[in-house]
Amino acid sequence: MKWELKTKRVYIDATQPDEASLIEAASLLQQGALVAFPTETVYGLGANALDGAACAKIFQVKGRPQDNPLIVHVADQKAAEGLSAVWPEIAERCAQKFWPGPLTLVLPKGPALPDEVTAGLNTVGIRIPSHPVALALLRKAGVPVAAPSANLSGKPSPTSGSHVWQDLQGEIPLLLDAGTCAVGLESTVLDLSGSVPTILRPGGISREQLEDVLGEVRIDRPLEGRAPKAPGMKYRHYAPKGEMILLQGSREKILQRMEDEISKAHRRLKKVGILCTLESAPFLHEQLPDLLFVLGSEERPEEVASNLFEGLRLCDSQEMDIILAEAIEEGGVGMAVMNRLEKAAGHRLIRV
Repeated sequence: MKWELKTKRVYIDATQPDEASLIEAASLLQQGALVAFPTETVYGLGANALDGAACAKIFQVKGRPQDNPLIVHVADQKAAEGLSAVWPEIAERCAQKFWPGPLTLVLPKGPALPDEVTAGLNTVGIRIPSHPVALALLRKAGVPVAAPSANLSGKPSPTSGSHVWQDLQGEIPLLLDAGTCAVGLESTVLDLSGSVPTILRPGGISREQLEDVLGEVRIDRPLEGRAPKAPGMKYRHYAPKGEMILLQGSREKILQRMEDEISKAHRRLKKVGILCTLESAPFLHEQLPDLLFVLGSEERPEEVASNLFEGLRLCDSQEMDIILAEAIEEGGVGMAVMNRLEKAAGHRLIRV
């Protein structure tokens, strides 16, 4: 019989976190325990990044592959510089423009970090989160905190305390619940260890924003037997339980294909969920899907990004057998949305 921890769920004000809750969470981190906490992107599952045994618990609790590195969260730039072997001028430009915020910088690692954090690589991903609770916790703990998303590995990332509770209740001692995350997608991971800045994972900071500051920015090619430098590069991520199909093309053709798929699924007595834009929703109501979740307007990709994981998790909770998702344009944060949608669909993208 599996022994479960009693998880304490503390509701904390997102803008003015109370001192007692922060002290409790910081103490647990200092003692080598895990704490789930909010960031502006998604909830993180944190451990003292200087404690290899504590970081190993993250992999155990999440069911995370051992070669998938962890991102280290710090309270200020001085702490970031102390964890990296070098601090190039390009990192300084990124930090000045985008920190605190949803940008992770991959740099040559310094000697303080154990291999459990970096999966044995000679680089480390570091960021300063902008969420007031995350920043206050980091300052109170006084240690860098390694923190992937606070969910079971492979499942949609948690954008609310309730998502964390669903996945990790009984597995961790403490959850700081501050409600819903603002960005709703993980940070952009930018590799600065090579000759040209390279996006390893698109996220809350767009390629266009980075190019305005840095000039040329590349997108990493798919992995070909290499160890992943950043989370989300190699393994199946964000996946709902149901079969998911991502449809790309004109609205007219997507709507027609969705109608056909709904009819076909219902003949097989399968439940169908739809993830679509606000603009397509009125045309889909009459097709009678079992679940219709509006991600947001195609004119506001940030809105779509913030709702995506909630939609995927709702499809799970409502036990959808088949999920049909509408693709969006890849400009700006739309690239990050499409990255998550394609991975959730197991790269089953159909152009209609």
